[in-house]
Amino acid sequence: MFKKPLGLLGVFLIIVGIGYFIGAGVAYSKVQGGYDSLQAFSEAQNVQLTYNEDGQLIDRGTVEGAQAIMSLLEDDWGFPVVSGDMDPNDPLVNSASEYMFQMATIAYHTLNGTQTIVLTQDDIDAAIAAEQLDADGTYNGVVEAYQGQVLEPGSYDVPVNGRYWTGFDRMDLLDGQARDMAWSGTAHALVAELGVGAATHSTLMLALGVAALLAGLGVVCTVSGVAFIWDTKKKMKVTAPDTIPDAMLADTPDSATQSA
Repeated sequence: MFKKPLGLLGVFLIIVGIGYFIGAGVAYSKVQGGYDSLQAFSEAQNVQLTYNEDGQLIDRGTVEGAQAIMSLLEDDWGFPVVSGDMDPNDPLVNSASEYMFQMATIAYHTLNGTQTIVLTQDDIDAAIAAEQLDADGTYNGVVEAYQGQVLEPGSYDVPVNGRYWTGFDRMDLLDGQARDMAWSGTAHALVAELGVGAATHSTLMLALGVAALLAGLGVVCTVSGVAFIWDTKKKMKVTAPDTIPDAMLADTPDSATQSA
């Protein structure tokens, strides 16, 4: 059987299939280790999404707030949210969709917030010297609410108006400070950390797919190899009597008896 081409091919495919199975097992073990680590990291942080008694996702007590955040995530950022990940029975943030929703939550409230800037007389004097204000303290910057006003020591509210870090004028007396307050180091760090969690979960899902692909290839190769070997054995049994030489058949006892 092993001298037949198809038989040898069958043995080769079985060996390759075993190799695929080993690769799938190793890949799966690595993926499982990654999931365990991500789960432990999520549990240590204990960040959870909030749902109402009807199982609806809410933010700051309202369904509308969560819907606005989801719109930012799906419509503005184009992230494909997996609805099954939003499970009220498992509110812990430990999947890519949940990590991204939490990131969108931070971004949404930052983008729609208002920053209060407090100016002292020294700030105003320095701004006049730097020509950020006119000589009499008149403001002609980018914050529309105070354009044309003479600024005096006190507090000024600057709306973020949906602007990201690059949307501010850093040289503006009010806008520059609002940028640093809105998109603080904490906000950037939280967004980055949540992004790592989302990317890690997505990578693990991809790796799990690779493990499944390897296992599938192992099944295909093994089944094909067994089929080739079985077919080769079957053909050898069918052709075996025809391979006996006529000279040998003439020497058998039955042929001698018939000659007598």
